[in-house]
Amino acid sequence: MRPGLSTRPGALAPPLALRSVRAADSRSVPAAALMLAVLLWTVGCGEVTPPITTCEASGGLEPICGFQNPEDLALLPDEHTLVVSQFGAMDGARPGNLAVFDTVGRQLRVVFRGGGEAPVEGWGADDCPGPPDEAFAPHGLDLAPRSDGRLQLLVVNHGGREAIEFFEVVPAGLDTKIEWRGCAIPPDDSYLNDVVATPEGGLLTTHMLPKSAETLSILRGSLLGSDTGWIYEWTREGGWKRLPGTDAPFPNGIDLSADGRTIYLDVYLGGEVRRIDRSTGEVTGRVDVAGPDNMTWSSDGRVLLVASHHAGLRDSMNCMSLTEGSCGFAFEIVAIDPDTLERRTVVSNAGPPMGAATVALQVGNDLWLGTFAGDRVTRVVGGAPTQPTR
Repeated sequence: MRPGLSTRPGALAPPLALRSVRAADSRSVPAAALMLAVLLWTVGCGEVTPPITTCEASGGLEPICGFQNPEDLALLPDEHTLVVSQFGAMDGARPGNLAVFDTVGRQLRVVFRGGGEAPVEGWGADDCPGPPDEAFAPHGLDLAPRSDGRLQLLVVNHGGREAIEFFEVVPAGLDTKIEWRGCAIPPDDSYLNDVVATPEGGLLTTHMLPKSAETLSILRGSLLGSDTGWIYEWTREGGWKRLPGTDAPFPNGIDLSADGRTIYLDVYLGGEVRRIDRSTGEVTGRVDVAGPDNMTWSSDGRVLLVASHHAGLRDSMNCMSLTEGSCGFAFEIVAIDPDTLERRTVVSNAGPPMGAATVALQVGNDLWLGTFAGDRVTRVVGGAPTQPTR
């Protein structure tokens, strides 16, 4: 999920006043000065990108409307049904839900809105206070098998509480069941974005910035390149710990190598994807990607697919207040070789039929795109960077 500002390569250059502020030590710059700098930057930035209200295919992109901000996607074992995180609001003021979508029959079904009873068997922390209520607002998610063979869904939740929610998924196409199995409440003032399960049974999650200082942190990250957050690791036995070497300007999407030894981290306000040794915290590689949001693996596990945003402050603010249609700002889907970190753009779009893609998921030979601000997912016909493994 994108924040309010972008420092993408090629974005409108900030005025001299902003460039001077960026060169200063972020700890010495008063909040008022940063706010003034941003106001100066936004003056004269031109018109905002209008929302997309039509729902017609174009340029090999086929939109399917009727969704609520499908921010993140995961593929069930049948290889045609998606789990959809239908985003509400970052501050929890608007609820969302979890849904399943049949990419063949083009049918959508909501399967969890919050509520329910405590499970007989809990998968989360022992001190989890109970199920999320109807304020449930899902964000990033991760679907992976547990050591016992059952399918676990981890979901970042902002509604009613900041938490990682644990679910068991019983796949059956549109009749798939998603049952709450527990939660883990992060340290105070956390503001999470994405999550990934570890092979040992725990999880890693990105802490974007302190919730109590959201605006100031975004300004410092955008204008000064200051670190605003880091990666947390959680285990049932050890609880929460901050991973050394993972501090960054707005950590966003996250994924792991198959053996769990290497972290791939989208640094949204830093405009790069980092490769990090999980055991040491050493950054072993970087690749420039403008506004990287969520990432997924291609179906053969050879390529990382990263959603890249090309937008400034005014476009972002406009999309955050969207009430109908889809956000329209430009995006790319970038394929990255995890070994060489070579990158290539596999999808590039501005305007209809969808903007502001936050995730790209391979299904067969196609890519399916979600967005944080819009009423649709979009199929990129034949857009997969690799052929599916059979």
